[in-house]
Amino acid sequence: MSIVTLLTDFGIEDAYVGTMKGVILSVNPSAVIIDITHHVEPQNIIQAAYIISSYYRYFPKKTVHIIVVDPGVGSDRDIIAVNARGNIFLAPDNGVLTLLIDEGKVDTIVRIENTRFFLKPVSQTFHGRDIFAPIGAHISKGIDIKALGPPLEQKDLVHFRISKPYVTAKGALVGEIVSVDRFGNCITNIDENCLAKLYRTAQDERLEIIIGDKRIHGVSHSYFNAEPQNPLAVMGSFGYLEIALNHGNARNYFNTKIGDTIRLVLKQKLDDAKSTKTFA
Repeated sequence: MSIVTLLTDFGIEDAYVGTMKGVILSVNPSAVIIDITHHVEPQNIIQAAYIISSYYRYFPKKTVHIIVVDPGVGSDRDIIAVNARGNIFLAPDNGVLTLLIDEGKVDTIVRIENTRFFLKPVSQTFHGRDIFAPIGAHISKGIDIKALGPPLEQKDLVHFRISKPYVTAKGALVGEIVSVDRFGNCITNIDENCLAKLYRTAQDERLEIIIGDKRIHGVSHSYFNAEPQNPLAVMGSFGYLEIALNHGNARNYFNTKIGDTIRLVLKQKLDDAKSTKTFA
């Protein structure tokens, strides 16, 4: 069985995603196509990077992951294929694979140049159809990515310095919202490791989570630890702290968006000082 996943910012209102699937199935009729999501915010490479690092580990080895969040389509940006942890990732070289690359265990990286596997002619605005889909389908049929173009080193790739949570001089943990799901839950870049480090200094003191001018007291075990329409913080299923509203929409309640700051502080230790430590 050959599995191909799709992650895009195309939405589902138009024919883009369906057309890509048609191309994949034309090349490999036995492919199993899985939609991860097509609702990445338009051109939001950072959001896509976090989604990639969250989902890929739940797929079998040799899965082909096609990522088309590509504000540089039609430019001279490269398209790359990366063999990492037994999976193949096909993406624009625009930094969207930064978190994946940072995890290590990357075996092979190539620049996609072999036009024999492209659709003809190649549109300057729809590489998802004409390059990503056919290349991904051929990989799913067993083509070695080394046949698709010259090798690259990690240092050759576009790499973002993605904002990481940090601890201020007085012990406040500062992170940011990196994604918002369809329920309005605000997903942060604060993972379990960061939270555990702060808890070790907190002893029995209660945490306060601050978003704008609102506060949440403590981290809950589930969404139902708060009354309906009340906010709470919870560790989400992908291991990142989420801000939620039981039976409601946290994004609307807090009037927040991707990129907004969130702070975790110990009572009476609120501090706006500059960072003294970042988490790797």
